[in-house]
Amino acid sequence: MYKAVDDRIRKALRHHIHERYKTDVPVVTERPPKLAMGEVASPLCFELAKRLKKPPRALAQEIANSLKRIPGVERVEVAGGGYLNLFFDRAAFFLAACEEAGHEGAAVPAPNAPKVMVEHTSINPNKAAHIGHLRNAVLGDTFGRLLRYMGRRVEVQNYIDNTGVQVADVVLGFTHLEPKSLDEVRALAAAPKFDYLCWDLYARVTQFLADDKSRLDLRSQVLKDIEEGHGDSAEMAEIISTAIVRCHLKTVGRLGISYDLLTREGEILHLKFWDAAFELLKKSGAIQLATSGKNAGCWVMQLPSGSEKEVPEVEAAADEEPSELADAKIIVRSTGTVTYVGKDIAYHLWKFGLLSRDFYYEPFYKQWDGSEVWITSSVAGYADAPAFGHASQVFNVIDSRQAYPQQVVVAGLRALGHAEQADNLKHFAYNVVALTPRCAQELGYEIPAEDAKKPYVEVSGRKGQGVKADDLLDRLQASARKETDERHAESPEQEREAIANAIAIGALRYFLLRFTRSTIIAFDFKDALSFEGETGPYVQYAVVRVNGIVRKGLEADPNFGTANAANLKRIESGEISVAKFLAAPAGDDLWELILLAGSLDARVDAAVGAQEPAFLARYAFELAQAFNVFYHKHHILSEEDAEKRAFLLRLSSLVREQLVTALGLLGISAPDKM
Repeated sequence: MYKAVDDRIRKALRHHIHERYKTDVPVVTERPPKLAMGEVASPLCFELAKRLKKPPRALAQEIANSLKRIPGVERVEVAGGGYLNLFFDRAAFFLAACEEAGHEGAAVPAPNAPKVMVEHTSINPNKAAHIGHLRNAVLGDTFGRLLRYMGRRVEVQNYIDNTGVQVADVVLGFTHLEPKSLDEVRALAAAPKFDYLCWDLYARVTQFLADDKSRLDLRSQVLKDIEEGHGDSAEMAEIISTAIVRCHLKTVGRLGISYDLLTREGEILHLKFWDAAFELLKKSGAIQLATSGKNAGCWVMQLPSGSEKEVPEVEAAADEEPSELADAKIIVRSTGTVTYVGKDIAYHLWKFGLLSRDFYYEPFYKQWDGSEVWITSSVAGYADAPAFGHASQVFNVIDSRQAYPQQVVVAGLRALGHAEQADNLKHFAYNVVALTPRCAQELGYEIPAEDAKKPYVEVSGRKGQGVKADDLLDRLQASARKETDERHAESPEQEREAIANAIAIGALRYFLLRFTRSTIIAFDFKDALSFEGETGPYVQYAVVRVNGIVRKGLEADPNFGTANAANLKRIESGEISVAKFLAAPAGDDLWELILLAGSLDARVDAAVGAQEPAFLARYAFELAQAFNVFYHKHHILSEEDAEKRAFLLRLSSLVREQLVTALGLLGISAPDKM
């Protein structure tokens, strides 16, 4: 609601200045630091004064006196050297916020509306998911929810690197360290915890290769066979990656995360996407064949001056060698294999509908919410598949250490003449999830002496170090279940399990979202399991508290619901004026809570604009915190004035509805009790 009124103010000021002064200036608005200064302030008169050669304060007074009434605004005042301070109509704002609350956001977009593509999760299908992967998935899922709430048409994709070096390493492990036949691997893949088995095997292969560098030739051959689809290695890679993807979908499904499409790297190769992209890159001169030096025999891309020269350290690009990331970016190695970035350029040409090729598609997996996720295929078979791709804007949720490869993809698009698409390819970067030293020791990891004084210990999939996502979720749920059993021993088993699950998921998702994306999260079991302070369960409990107020009222007086319903109806019809409860200064505390509750739209807009879901997480906590202060100050059920009691109940309901909506956008449910 706040954003709606603020938008009206800016529109009215722009129109008024254009009509009265025959000029246009940027109309900036902000929230004043004190309630006594109004709800919206604008410094526009300082810029207007420069244009008109008049004193800012005199212009501000002219505008305040001549501005037509703006719906939702009670008055305009002049402050300081020329600020315009606008005061909301408190009663009107409250009633409008009540009417708006609980809606599902903007209208459903038209089927042909511009599409926003969000690619997230993208875990290498070679081992179990870990806590770092969950940060990616939760950030991407939440951002997609925010975009949909704002009325955008969103397609969520999960990129599956099923032909990369990580899968090749696991194949190498099964063929040289175990060794296992195809049938034996197929049987293992069908058994529970296959992703855990591969977690350990992957770490062993890392050591196996480190012990003898000549073994890297084995890996290169396996990788080449997988990319070209040859022999047992390619078939084993397909078995492993498909089974692990199913494990990953089950894991993230526990967090309420789903996708529209799984895009496999294998199809980019098998359907000749890369071949088409390669020809375009060569024809445009975007890449050249190096004939001398360390990159001799490689196809490389010259990057614009000033591009960062950072070596990606994340596993998604572990097949890249440091030498490949100098002034010229290697797109095709001298061995003929395509680098990760080369395939990514082809993939992004498809994302924007710039490649004269498309995937085939088939349904793959029934997700937690009953929806079907589709997967790319090399074989035609489903004519009724949804229309994927052709995005107008793309957000790639990828570790910040992947900034350099993302820049190369953007440079590739730009070199091919697709400047608009290059501008609309956004790297939704985030920092890593590490472990606190206490957590690392608890997991039995040895901390190197040089890292002993650091505030965190980096995880390493290659070393097998990290908190497996399912282990973490199991531990969170067990802790929440213990607490739930103690508080609600009389409740049915199924109900207690549902409450515990909601609390556990709320704790984890909020923990991962409350930090800004650039922050390194030092994960610790004790912190994540805490239900006090700025946590998901704290926000959830504010909703439970409102439910408790209503429940206690009904238990104390059978007529409670009927009497208050009548007064609530009178409030919403305007028969009971709420202005008397909100008049300054006595009603300022109530107005502050209403204003905050009505600011959900503004906070969502800010979160999307800054690509920072943490803004919404902070809002949910602030609203829960403000409600708890209100709850302790105003004794709602014992309020003798029936009209005021109905007003306080309606205000409580408004807070509950906004909290439920905010939590839903964060992917967190609000249980009826805790």
